[in-house]
Amino acid sequence: MSGQRERRGVVRGLALLAGVLVLVLFGGVSGASAHAALTGTDPQDGSVLKSAPRQITLTFSESVGLLDDSFRVLTPENRRVHTGAPGHAGGRSDTARVTLPRGLGTGTFTVAWRVVSADSHPVSGAFTFSIGKPSATSVALPSVPAGDTASATLYDIARYVAYGGLALLIGAAGFVMGCGFRGSVRRLLLTGWWTLLLSTLALLLLRGPYERGTGVAGAFDPAVLRETLTSRPGVALVARLVLLGVAAFLPERVRVRERGRARGAFVLGGALALGLAVTWAAAEHASAGIQVPAAIVSSVLHLLAMALWLGGLTALLAALYRPAEPLSTAVVTRFSRLALASVAVLAGTGVYQSWRGLGSWDALTSTSYGRILLAKLCAVLLLLVGAAYSRRWTGRLAVTEAEAEAAVPAPAVVERVAVSVGGSAAVDAGAPDDVRAESASPADHAGTYRRGLRRSVLAEVTVGIVVLVITTVLTGTQPGRAATEAAASDVAADLPTSSTSLVPFDVGTPGGHGKVQIELAPGRVGENSVQAVILGPDGGIATVPELRLTFTLAAQQVGPIDAGLTDKGGYWGTDALTLPLAGTWTMKVTVRTTDIDQVTVSKNVRVG
Repeated sequence: MSGQRERRGVVRGLALLAGVLVLVLFGGVSGASAHAALTGTDPQDGSVLKSAPRQITLTFSESVGLLDDSFRVLTPENRRVHTGAPGHAGGRSDTARVTLPRGLGTGTFTVAWRVVSADSHPVSGAFTFSIGKPSATSVALPSVPAGDTASATLYDIARYVAYGGLALLIGAAGFVMGCGFRGSVRRLLLTGWWTLLLSTLALLLLRGPYERGTGVAGAFDPAVLRETLTSRPGVALVARLVLLGVAAFLPERVRVRERGRARGAFVLGGALALGLAVTWAAAEHASAGIQVPAAIVSSVLHLLAMALWLGGLTALLAALYRPAEPLSTAVVTRFSRLALASVAVLAGTGVYQSWRGLGSWDALTSTSYGRILLAKLCAVLLLLVGAAYSRRWTGRLAVTEAEAEAAVPAPAVVERVAVSVGGSAAVDAGAPDDVRAESASPADHAGTYRRGLRRSVLAEVTVGIVVLVITTVLTGTQPGRAATEAAASDVAADLPTSSTSLVPFDVGTPGGHGKVQIELAPGRVGENSVQAVILGPDGGIATVPELRLTFTLAAQQVGPIDAGLTDKGGYWGTDALTLPLAGTWTMKVTVRTTDIDQVTVSKNVRVG
């Protein structure tokens, strides 16, 4: 009955864990966020140009990879512009550039772009610019990043499964070779190996559609797959498959008596585990940003420690619930030491990675990365509480079994070795009555401590899986440092980059009316440039003998400041206008059409 109650408790715990995983995986957790921040565009977002640009250039906070369809330029009528092949500007990997054809026309153009950041996650966005003047019709900017939901969701699920397979494979192997467990964990090893193999194959196929934001059907496009195989994430996935192929020939269990074979298998297993961890670090957060070499080493150590701890816990739990195979206290004690060392490595590398990813204390609460990191920290603390209980049960079990072995004669001790893990330690029925009486109390205590150990390890595994899920979510979230840079670039983009004003004038003579188009850039405190064009009654460019422009900030009693416009041959301009204060300035435009005909008109303009 006790065993049935424990099994029902395990089933209820796993059902609860499944519910938690469903909530974490699908309850509002979106696909991987952009990790490279867009820091600038040329032309600038929302700018109005006098003539069509010959190229479009984007600048990012880190290096980016380009796709065949990285740029889509749309006319005001929603027709696609035939652009050149995308490339990097000036050989700089943190830029993306595309050339434009001649004869674009006028109006508002929309640029939709998509690139792949250095840590393998796609980045997309859109902006607009106008030629001549903004048009009445333009393409609506997308409210959400472009991409196929099914491809992104399947790719994220494969990432979760791959992390679980890695932890199970390395942890189970470490439990056998590092803790000296003779029992069979073949099922766990095979489960971890197959899980990691199939999820890696899925990641390799889904990588192309995930990067391009296309449908799942693109996974079987030979051209897309060929391009994936030559990319850095694709190479890392292929390397992972090769390492898994080598791991298939690693012996399941190694006899301690064959020391040479044991040492060779241990070295080979360690090298394979190290290689598998590198395939993650080379294509995730550690591969981009600051201090890349140190970050990759830290990421590899963090991943290995996590796998040894959480995967080893799963192997320990399986051994505790498998009554057919005895589990000695020495094995549990060795794993306890291994887990303690893993926790120490996790703590050290975790602090470094948190500092590197956050960039500031404010990012801990102001960014999604920081908030998820806090959730992971809370889960790890719960895991440490469970580990403390497990260590306590292990210590009590070791003392109790030592007392029991010291109290029983040698024949009874031999029989005790064959006692199952799940039941209480009963001695052979043929042993003397006094021996059974003396050993009953320690055996009962041992059975109680083993049951307590099973429960605490089950709790550890449950919380550990949650930690693993949160870690996977964290690797798909924009680091706080990059989010801060993106926010700063957004603030800069919100500032006025230029302002264009149309000022009507009429000197009162036939044909003596029109408009003055004045462009003030960047429209901020400090040095600005001014370009002014005279538009005649027919809307075409006209010439006048004189054009003067002054700026006055009445609220601060500043001005008038003469812009000092000069005739540039078709338009009037200057690059030396200095506006010392922010506020609403009054522009006074004096237009002289003949030696005796002139008029002065005013218009307000905002200076940031």
